[in-house]
Amino acid sequence: MSSVLILVPLFGIIGLNMLPRNVARRAAFWFAAAVFTAEILLAIVHQPAFWTEALVRFDSFFRLKFSVDSLSRIMLICIGVVSLSSLVVAKSTVSDEKEAFKFINILITASIGMSGIVMVKDIFSLYVFLEIAALSSFILIAFNKDINGLEGAFKYLILSAVATVLMLTSIAILLLDSPDTAFSTLHNEIAHSRGNFIVTFAIGLFICGLFIKGGLVPFHGWLPDAYMAAPAPVSILLAGVMTKACGIYTLMRIVASVFGFTDPIKNTMMLIGMISILVGAFAALGQTNFKRMLAYSSISQVGYIILGAGTGTFLGLAGAAFHLFNHAIFKGLLFVNSAALEEKVGTSDMSRMGGLSERMPVTGATSVIAMLSASGVPPLAGFWSKLLIVIALWQIGHYAYAAIAILASVLTLAYFLYMQRQVFFGKLPPGLEGLREAGNGLTLTASALAVITVGAGLAFPYIYNHFLLPLKEIFF
Repeated sequence: MSSVLILVPLFGIIGLNMLPRNVARRAAFWFAAAVFTAEILLAIVHQPAFWTEALVRFDSFFRLKFSVDSLSRIMLICIGVVSLSSLVVAKSTVSDEKEAFKFINILITASIGMSGIVMVKDIFSLYVFLEIAALSSFILIAFNKDINGLEGAFKYLILSAVATVLMLTSIAILLLDSPDTAFSTLHNEIAHSRGNFIVTFAIGLFICGLFIKGGLVPFHGWLPDAYMAAPAPVSILLAGVMTKACGIYTLMRIVASVFGFTDPIKNTMMLIGMISILVGAFAALGQTNFKRMLAYSSISQVGYIILGAGTGTFLGLAGAAFHLFNHAIFKGLLFVNSAALEEKVGTSDMSRMGGLSERMPVTGATSVIAMLSASGVPPLAGFWSKLLIVIALWQIGHYAYAAIAILASVLTLAYFLYMQRQVFFGKLPPGLEGLREAGNGLTLTASALAVITVGAGLAFPYIYNHFLLPLKEIFF
């Protein structure tokens, strides 16, 4: 029953806040951990499409339905793994019990929003859950109430509001001739109105809104500041899964299920994807702040997902879906390690670091695994998803895009090698002689994510057959 992923966390939050304060604070962590673990297990165990339910219905116009397919399962696994990682890191880094309880409440609310985005099958419900996730993100970015966090949250709020206006306007236009908001109904109406300027305009507005939500170039201005200013557990959530659920997954789903892979849409997606890959990679090369480099790297890696999805082929969508998963894991891992460095060194400035692998071997080793996967080095998981995308581009005759995608991976390896040299190699700076490895919460989380990255690479044939191949039944 897919609705349990929404209802149980929702009623759980209500129940927690009705308990005595001390009991609620102790129970909150374990309840959240159980919710996220259950989400992972349900997504792995269930069949590609397992249940559909109408929860709310107003006449024949608005119906709130939840269903799960193969693409949803991949995204639900990402949400569960990254949310659980953020939760464990928060337990290690947020010492005040009152603040920790608030964080867990908002984190669960964010997971409800993201899970709803992944499972709904009508466009208005999708918008509602997008706003739940966006509001949670805004609060989380400003969680520490410091000037940088408030600034980052304000930028995110303004651009998110612009995206909301674009998407609502698009929905209003599309519904002028549609009997209801279901993806399938809208798809049929749009197919009949193909070539109509107003419909094309509405599609363009919605896609632009999702480009903003996903932090793609040229709508990426909010993303580096938000990632850098947010508290460590929030950065993990934002970079690992939030922007993917609100922007990238939603774009893939809406284009595939509603708008259709027309040539203008495919060309736009591939162009924006390639520009994001290059701009993100070159911008990351010039960064001296660890978190800011990771933020620009996220823009670049997300570009690969959009580039693959923009091919409109099964292989391209399979590569995009797998890279979405891979990015959630290896980027979540790198932000966990960023939290460990901030905790121990007290800064994200790479110029004030060096030689830390000697003192923080787990953090150093897991960072190597993450950066190699991000760079597409075999046999790690990132290699297989990038390979699928490059093959898909080659098959449809986009040889230049395929070549640039490969060369951009070399750029990725270059800035990550620079990061490794600045942070983990060389001489230990004065004052850090007594430095020790981060606590168990951080190191165990990093180790678990590193194991997933290696395991997903080694188990690629299984993943392809059981998670990626069923995508063909959904979109083709």
